[in-house]
Amino acid sequence: MPPPARPLATRKADALERLTTDVDAWVSTASPDGVPYLVPLSFIWTGATLILSTASRNPTSLNLQANGHVHLAIGGTRDVVLVTGTAQRFTPTQEQGDTFAEKTGFDPRALEATYPYFEVTPIRIQAWREPNELEGRDLMLEGAWLV
Repeated sequence: MPPPARPLATRKADALERLTTDVDAWVSTASPDGVPYLVPLSFIWTGATLILSTASRNPTSLNLQANGHVHLAIGGTRDVVLVTGTAQRFTPTQEQGDTFAEKTGFDPRALEATYPYFEVTPIRIQAWREPNELEGRDLMLEGAWLV
């Protein structure tokens, strides 16, 4: 029997903890003609956005540059945070670059010409552990926290 469903405030706190401490996410994009692509990438959470980096010739990079639509899955199937957002290529601050390198163990700045950074602005964030948390799984809609 699963534990009782967490209140939304607890679920939000747990999701923020996962965004802050996890290193990797499954990142899903689609090409302009709708071909899906899924890849694991490292990320950092800034408190408002996620920052990731991938090779400029990687389908994820090409897809993000073409349309910016992205979906990320963080955590396992029994404790997942899903983020739907829009991504834009950008140049990180020195602090963001240092934080990314320290947290992920990878510093794309040394390869800046071939590894662009993307900033993901969440539009929707969902979180659940068990089926009893599927109802009310939305923590953020239209870029605004619900709790």
